[in-house]
This record gives sequence, structure tokens and C-alpha cells, in this order.
Amino acid sequence: MSRSSRPFGGINFASALLCACMFASGACGIILEYIQASLASMILGNAFEQWAMVIGLMMFWMGFGSLIQSRIPKAGLIYAFIIIEIALALAGGFSPTLTYLSYGYTAHYSLVLYFFVSLIGILIGLEIPVIIRINNDFSKELSTNLGNILSADYIGSLAGALIYVFILLRFFPITEAAFLTAGMNFFLALVTFIYFTRKKLIPKSLILGLIMSGTFCAVVYGYANNRDWQVKNEQPLYEDPIVYARSSQYQHIVITHYAPLEETRLFLNGNLQLCSTDEDRYHESLVHPAMTLAPARNRVLILGGGDGAALREVLKYQDVKEITLVDLDPAMTLLAASHPLLTRMNDNAFSDARVSTITANGITPGPARQIYRQPPDTRRPDQKSEPGHLAEVRVMNVDADKFLGRIKGFWDVIIVDMPDPSTPELTKLYSREFYIKARRHLSGKGIMAVQATSPYLARESYLCIGRTLESAGFSTFPYHENVPSFGDWGWYLAVHPNLSRTKLKAKIETLDIRVPTRFLTPEVFRRQMVFGKGMLETDREEINTLLFPVLLSLYNHESWLLD
Repeated sequence: MSRSSRPFGGINFASALLCACMFASGACGIILEYIQASLASMILGNAFEQWAMVIGLMMFWMGFGSLIQSRIPKAGLIYAFIIIEIALALAGGFSPTLTYLSYGYTAHYSLVLYFFVSLIGILIGLEIPVIIRINNDFSKELSTNLGNILSADYIGSLAGALIYVFILLRFFPITEAAFLTAGMNFFLALVTFIYFTRKKLIPKSLILGLIMSGTFCAVVYGYANNRDWQVKNEQPLYEDPIVYARSSQYQHIVITHYAPLEETRLFLNGNLQLCSTDEDRYHESLVHPAMTLAPARNRVLILGGGDGAALREVLKYQDVKEITLVDLDPAMTLLAASHPLLTRMNDNAFSDARVSTITANGITPGPARQIYRQPPDTRRPDQKSEPGHLAEVRVMNVDADKFLGRIKGFWDVIIVDMPDPSTPELTKLYSREFYIKARRHLSGKGIMAVQATSPYLARESYLCIGRTLESAGFSTFPYHENVPSFGDWGWYLAVHPNLSRTKLKAKIETLDIRVPTRFLTPEVFRRQMVFGKGMLETDREEINTLLFPVLLSLYNHESWLLD
């Protein structure tokens, strides 16, 4: 297959085809790396470590793949490339489904995960040198060959990263994204096979044709059924039947429902967020101490709380004039406003005519709109609307840290209802920098309530959050309560420094909660502020900052050994 034996036009087209294949395979390769890293983060937790481990391990096996390609004879290079793309289509497409299947049914899911990471790494490592060797017969100089192939690979990697971030993450579950990427790998194999057989550079192969036909059927079948498989694979992970499962741009949302007890559970990325039978213990404890103790509560800010339960509690106060709820994920707030199980739980907090939403990529508000209206007879029988002033409620789907950094204004009460700091993105919402921003938007005598994990199962994490709040200028009051679904759970009241701590303690002694509650009473809250011997003691002194996110390590490695 010498250069001199090929017409010039054929040489250029073959080289261009190989560069196009390298561009596409570069894009597919980076997407497959990201899918495996995302999968490892969702299953094994601790995104920092898992992304580093997965990318590092894949790079290692890519190096191994580059070494073993030398054993492929020159005459078999084109066949080898086709087989590599077929193998990537099968391994990349089915790896999330099979890994999730092992996660639900075996205790060795990490081995399955890292097997696919290693296999895909080897296959990607084979791609580049094999294409370079093939293209060597269609390129005049080695430098031109290397430049064309490597630049196509690098540019393709950027294109793949953009596609993953702005398209696949936003609109497709991870299993479907894997099969779409697998489809591109198969397309590369098909185009290469057709071109080089027509040019008689490789002989036609019935066996290879059958393998490609089988691969095509497998990828199409997998794409068509992946969502059903996802629900079936997930069901063993949950005690109750799954009634809703969807991956948004930011998280995987699952709702389960146990009909005999009318028990609804909400999970985000596999972690329980609330259970309808005891969520009142959590949300009433989060909201009412701050709302009752604050000297004023005209304006209330809720950071997080996309399920609407905290909003439900704040709406009980007739003197609240304005509520702003900031939750990153529009899929979560829309679900909380529309799914009948969640609207029953949050008493249709989003659906009242007083509620509008502002969806914005940044802080500049978009057009206000009512996101959902539910007939009034769907409210829980024990909850009835009371006549009086109705607060204006706005829902903004934007990052809470970005919101606090750009918005102007002050709030009398801030409720921070964020998921636990299990990922880097969440850990920054427990940082000193974040709390300083919050304090700057708290009115002169305002109070902030902060969800702070478990002081029993995550004691060092809980105490670190308290130290971080104090380093941001707050005076803190720790308190806790047993929530059966979670265990012993903790919060902090973070008080503006202008508010007298002595006067606040006196007010706690005469606390009077004047809105209807199902669990919390003044006596219960005073009991919540009592901790057992040594529970608030530690030798650690670190605070959580953006540049030293110590809380992430504490939470993922030291806090849940008893869980």
C-alpha cells in the first residue's frame, strides 16, 4: 500500500477521512472518560477523588494500549481500527448499565466500574497510534502525519467536552448519553469499513460484517431500552417502588412511594432527602426557630429547598411580605410544583396564585410566570389556607453562591437548606466565603438557619460547619433532633453580630411558636439545644474554605463510619 500506487486525489481523501475519524474518536474518547468519571462519582461518592482516579487510571491504560499496538501487523491495521471502534461502542455503550446492574445486585460493583475504566482506556490508547500508522501511507511526511492526527484528536476532545457539558448532561440520562456516544464509535467503524473495502485496500470479510451487524443491533436495542433498564436496575437500591426517576443537568432524582403507609421518599443522587412521614421534624426544626426568634421577617430568603417543604413552613407566617427561593435545578422545582406526591407533601407551596418563578441563567430575572396551579382540594386535610396577607414568592433557578455574589438587598431571615457537603460543588456552599456573602445580605438583626448534617454520624463535619460560620462573623446556636429517616440531625442558628446573644437566649426561654406545627413546640426546641457530654468537643480547628475544602474530606472519610 505505497504512496506511489495511489492516485493523488485518493490519497488526500483517505488522509482527510482518517483525520475526521480521529476528530470524532477524540470527541467520543473524552465523553467516555467523563461518563466513567461521573458514574464513579455517583456510585462511589467523593467527586474530587473519583474524577482524579478515573482520569488517572484511564491515562495509565491508554499508555498500555499505546505500547501493545506495536504488536499489530501492518496488514491488519485497518481491521484493528474497525475492531477497536466496535469494542468501544459495546464497552462504552453498555458500561453504565452493567455497572449500575452490579451496583444493585452485587457487592463488587467497584471492580466492574474499574474494569470498564481500564478496558475503555486501553481501547482509546490503541486508537491514536493505529490511525497514525494507517495514515502514514497517505501522508507525505511524518511531521505532517503527526500534526494532522494529533491536532484532530485534541480539537475533537474539546468538541467532546462541550457536547458533554452543554448537551448530554442537560438533556440525556447517563445511560442514554453512553449509547449515543457508542453510536458514533460504531459509525466510525462503519465508514472506515465501507471506504477501505470499496477502495479494495482491505478484503471484504463476512465475519466482520456479521460482527458489525450484531453491534448495530445491540447499540440500537440498548438505546431504545436503556431508560427501562435504568429503572429496573435502580429498583433493588430502594426499599419502596420507584414512581419517578430522571437525571437532570445537575443530579439524579428518584421518588419512591409505599402505598400502604402513603410514604413518599425523595432521593437525589441516591441520597435520601426527605421522607413524608417524618419530614415535618426536619423542616419545622429548620424553619421555625429562626422565623420565631428573628426581630423581623418581612423578607425571607431560602437557599436550596427545591422540594418546597421549607417554603411551605415559611408561608405559614402572615406577616412575611416577600420570599425568594433559590435552587439550582429547575427540574427539581418544577417537579415539586407538579408531581402529585410532592405537591401533597409541600401543600402546593409552589402552586398558589401568589407564587411566581423566575428562571435565569444568571441573576438578571427573566419573565415571571406561575409554574403550576393545583386544585385546592388536593391539600392535606389537616392543612387549610388562612385568610390574610399573601406573600410574594419568587423562585430563581441559579447557583446560590452566584446569587449571593451578585444580588443586592437584605433579608431578615435566611434559610439554608442544602444537601450534605458530599461533592466539591456542594462543599463550597458550606465555605467561609459563602457564609460571608450570606452575612452581607442579612439585615442588621437577622438570623440564618443552616442545615448542618448529623452531629452523631458526622460529628466532625457538624462541628466544622459551626467553626466556619463563626469565622464568617456569626454567633452560632447549635441544636439537633432525631429524624427517624436520618437519625440524629443537626442545624445551626447563625445570628448577625448586631443581635445581642444575651437577649436572644432570654427570648428562647420565652419562645412562643404561633403558627400551626405537627411536631415542633417551644419546649421541644429548647430540648434540641441540649447535647450529650462531649458531643460538641473536638481537637480539630480547621474551617472550610474554597481553597482548603476540608469539609469534603471530613464528610466522605471520617464522618459516616457508623452509617
